[in-house]
Amino acid sequence: MRKLHLTTYGLVSCFLLPAARTQSSIQEDQTHLRMNVVLVQLSIAVTDSKGNYVNGLHPEDFEVVEDNIPQKVSSFEEGNGSGGTGNPSNPANSDDIPRSEVSEGERQAQSVPVVEPANPESRGTQASVFVLFDTSNYMYRGFVFAQDAIADFIRSMDSPGKIAFYSYCRDLSRAMQLTSDHFRILDAVRSTVAGDDAALYNSLLLTVKDAAPLKGRKAIVVFSNGPDNASSVPPEDVAELAQSTGTIIYIISTRQAEEDPASAAAFERMSKVSGGKAYFAKNWLDEKKAFASIREDLIHLYSVSYYPQANPNRGWRSIKVRLVGKNLQKYHVRTRDGYRLAAQR
Repeated sequence: MRKLHLTTYGLVSCFLLPAARTQSSIQEDQTHLRMNVVLVQLSIAVTDSKGNYVNGLHPEDFEVVEDNIPQKVSSFEEGNGSGGTGNPSNPANSDDIPRSEVSEGERQAQSVPVVEPANPESRGTQASVFVLFDTSNYMYRGFVFAQDAIADFIRSMDSPGKIAFYSYCRDLSRAMQLTSDHFRILDAVRSTVAGDDAALYNSLLLTVKDAAPLKGRKAIVVFSNGPDNASSVPPEDVAELAQSTGTIIYIISTRQAEEDPASAAAFERMSKVSGGKAYFAKNWLDEKKAFASIREDLIHLYSVSYYPQANPNRGWRSIKVRLVGKNLQKYHVRTRDGYRLAAQR
């Protein structure tokens, strides 16, 4: 893992929603969805044409542009999934060289960045992860299977990462705050029961608010078994806040949500703009595969931060990240595409 240490500290200020339990209090706080950003943090996934993760990249291999203004990387961290070194400026044909067939010495001689296939048994992540579980009346079918998939995901998350477990129906329940004690989290998962209507967007917005002040990689993993039928905030507000706070959203849902066009589009949009992914599982086995894919994604993320250069734009700022060098252009980069710098209130 490579790091460039900051000599100064970035301050991220935001308005936090209180631990609201009603729709009216959610509505009252909708005017406080924006935040002022000084240090911008990005979580970046780099994959090859086969979907394998590319490791071994250096800070100089990334170019970050905000509103067409080049930015200077202030800190850089490679994910825990990295397993080797290499000079990415000359990666040769790394798409065709599986890691298991190339020794460490050969990789250095060939200047090939490590390309790893998905492996759910690889090392853990340092990200702060919030699991948000649908306990609405949509969950009467498949409830135990969903609990099992979530429990397996939590067991697979190694230290030093921390996990919080929340559940939602009409209200949000913060069943377990961030902790590295997986046994307590598993107890909270097993204690959930299915019940009321589903206010996913309300609950997801509050969860993003909880994650907002945290430093480093932070992600929300949502399991939803159906569309939202009780929220007072739109998914667009959730998506924008996730972008502005650098919080990645992953959503695992079922065909019931996929068959509702509005819900499917909202899930895809919220996850994509935050740098995450949306999955639509057909059965419990697909649910387990989706959780394994999310874990693998988290451990391979690059963390990049920068202090924005002078920019007169006080509203939405677009972010573009690309890899420098013609030999790196074949790789795919995934991250959030911007944030909103709010005016002082």
